[in-house]
Amino acid sequence: MSTATVFSRARIGIDAPEIKIEVHISNGLPAFQIVGLPDTSVRESRDRVRSALINSNFQFPQTRLTINLSPADIPKEGARFDLAIAIGILAASNQLPTNILTNNEFYGELGLSGDLRDIIGAIPSVLSATQNSRTCIMPAHSAQQAAVIKNAEIIPANSLLEVFHHLSGQQTLTLQANTERQTEQTFNEDLADVIGQHQAKRALEIAAAGQHNMLFIGPPGTGKSMLASRIQTILPEMSDEEALETAAIHSISGKEIDYQYWKKRIVRCPHHTCSGVALVGGGSIPKPGEASLSHNGVLFLDELPEFDRKVLDVLREPLETGKITISRAAQQAEFPARFQLIAALNPSPTGHYNDGRSNKDTTLKYLNKISGPLLDRIEIQIEVPSLKQGELSQPQDNRENSKQTRQRVITARSIMLKRAGKPNAQLSNKELNRDCQLSPPNQQFLETTIHKLNLSIRVYHKILKVARTIADLEGNRTIEKRHLAEALSYRAMDKIIKHLTQ
Repeated sequence: MSTATVFSRARIGIDAPEIKIEVHISNGLPAFQIVGLPDTSVRESRDRVRSALINSNFQFPQTRLTINLSPADIPKEGARFDLAIAIGILAASNQLPTNILTNNEFYGELGLSGDLRDIIGAIPSVLSATQNSRTCIMPAHSAQQAAVIKNAEIIPANSLLEVFHHLSGQQTLTLQANTERQTEQTFNEDLADVIGQHQAKRALEIAAAGQHNMLFIGPPGTGKSMLASRIQTILPEMSDEEALETAAIHSISGKEIDYQYWKKRIVRCPHHTCSGVALVGGGSIPKPGEASLSHNGVLFLDELPEFDRKVLDVLREPLETGKITISRAAQQAEFPARFQLIAALNPSPTGHYNDGRSNKDTTLKYLNKISGPLLDRIEIQIEVPSLKQGELSQPQDNRENSKQTRQRVITARSIMLKRAGKPNAQLSNKELNRDCQLSPPNQQFLETTIHKLNLSIRVYHKILKVARTIADLEGNRTIEKRHLAEALSYRAMDKIIKHLTQ
């Protein structure tokens, strides 16, 4: 009788808990059993591992073989444990020394011929292994994906035989080089492409600087979607930590990551027919949805009232907390979802507000698809009207481009990060009291206006955050009355609803 222990990682949400794979070979009739809460794909690894070992010219034990995946209370799914199980069998059957396994972790699916195939969720696994000072041995393509992690020791391999030769000292596999990351951002679009709409561009700049949620309201063809798509061109790039978080989420979703521009903030644009599960994630094995895939980026919802109201309301929690918790009978998973919401809508079901094709009741019914609590969470609501006569002929050279706007956004964001370590949109109430102090006259002005407009306490805090961002863009340490007045002017939806209900 002999035993061996090999380490690997499971996948639960964005976490990668350690899995200890214990292999026990004992006397008895030939049998191959896997215990420790494996799902069907893990149980099927018996046939894959047996064929891979035999076709790689190893001896498969013709005795009783028991594999325990510990801890037993964590569900195990996928074929990621194939390589670790095969290495454990080789060690337990004395074909491989057991003392070389302690400082390594193994991930990878095995083909019947012994070749290694990619796994989903390589980045969270390597992150956790690096924190435990272990070397990761894994398929070559997965190793390239995880090579963005600094100080990670990753050994890429193409087959079970290569891993065996490396561990036995017959051949040394080289460490995966850290992926080169180009941080210079290039864009095919520019803010100068948008004709006119100076107030909307100003509001977009404020939203980009403070990471504020934003709503464009206006008739068709005025540039709402065009403006929203250009926010990516003025956003500051992600920090290393933010980029790694985002890459980890895309890794567990099985999506390719463009490491050439991996710090560029992502803009996700789900169609209005998407379900609540598609938006926030779900499934029997929880997977991230559009909200989590937009983490540290932008979630753009065009034609907002066309979304189902229940679908929109599932965004209320992540907009407030920056995370999504999905509970299932077998497990609970938590995904980060700190995204910036940008939305656009027409002011009526016919597209135009006063075209004579809809009355107040039908327009109100159309706009009521967006709940009050969701609107409360959108700090900037700006009207995008039709262009005035003469604006179409404005020379493009006279329009401000994305590069100029982005520089101001980066400067303002650096002020916020230096002061509070986060964008203004993420300030807590305690931090608001510290960083957004108003003079008595300005405090009185804001409270009077809030009461007059019948706005909620949440909106009061949102207005303070927007005013703080406007002051930061101007380089002011204090919030002045003009900053408050401008922040209060970005409440277009409130004005429309008030007009319709009078």
